[in-house]
Amino acid sequence: MTLETLAKLPHVTGVKQVTKAVNKGKAVCVFVASDADGRVTQPLKVLCGTAGVELVETATMSELGRACSIEVGSAAAAALAEKR
Repeated sequence: MTLETLAKLPHVTGVKQVTKAVNKGKAVCVFVASDADGRVTQPLKVLCGTAGVELVETATMSELGRACSIEVGSAAAAALAEKR
């Protein structure tokens, strides 16, 4: 999945919201910014591996924030499963 695809799908931003989405089984793909603090993102990476959610290490926090249409950077974002 790419940042362009993420921008078009329902999504959440921020490590806490992404973690909640993964735990609830709503996240289909998680993006983690390459310049985010590893102490913050490592537990999320482990959770994605355990839950079997695709993990993409990508871009910078600033670029990830822009892709999610927010004015600040984001360490993580998740594309959500579309409602059926």
